[in-house]
Amino acid sequence: MAGVARIPRSRGGVTGVLLILLGAWGGLAPFVGPYFRYAYTPDKAWAYTSGRLWLSIVPGAAALLGGLMVVAASHRATGCIGAILGLLGGAWFVVGGSVMPLVVTNGSIRPGSPLTGSVGSLSSATRQFLEQLGFFTGTGLLILFCASVALGRFSVVGVRDAALAEEQAAEAYAVPDPVTQDVTFPSVPSTPSTTGQFGAAASPFSPSSTSEQPTTTSEEQFPTTTSPFRRPPSDTTGLRGPG
Repeated sequence: MAGVARIPRSRGGVTGVLLILLGAWGGLAPFVGPYFRYAYTPDKAWAYTSGRLWLSIVPGAAALLGGLMVVAASHRATGCIGAILGLLGGAWFVVGGSVMPLVVTNGSIRPGSPLTGSVGSLSSATRQFLEQLGFFTGTGLLILFCASVALGRFSVVGVRDAALAEEQAAEAYAVPDPVTQDVTFPSVPSTPSTTGQFGAAASPFSPSSTSEQPTTTSEEQFPTTTSPFRRPPSDTTGLRGPG
């Protein structure tokens, strides 16, 4: 299973780039929004406040860092950590403005107030809704969506992941030739096929084995030997007398 943890770098390409863009927007929007009359108070470009730090810069940096990890991830754990960072940043964009007054009761960390007044065909209420949506709620929801998609893609083992794991396992067992530097793969000795409990060897008591084995005689099985102490029988014909 360790080899399946390796993933192609293109796995989180689209979602990672979106997380980078959304995180950059969430962190920079309070500073550049006043140029377009689209801002929270104080209505000054590049004005630093504690609210902008903890409610915009910090979650935006978390989403941006998570997007970078997702884009560059070649390991499943790295991509999951980056996606989780994106989830945390997106969730803080959504609920940070409501949670922070409960944690810091002196009111020093606040997002400010959206600008009021009609702009062109937009009424004051519509303008405030779009500012809330673009600075916090909408940006956070988009980051949550992209990070959830990235986390899902990194959590699932696909066919390409299994193929990549097989290639890496084959490369790990490759044996280079010391002379030609050709890479060969060690072959696994084939196991002889066996039939039954005692293998493919034929039993001496089976009919097939008896028919194939040549018939041997008792003389071939137990050849006779001549003892060196035994004298050959003497020729008695020469000792006989004539008829």
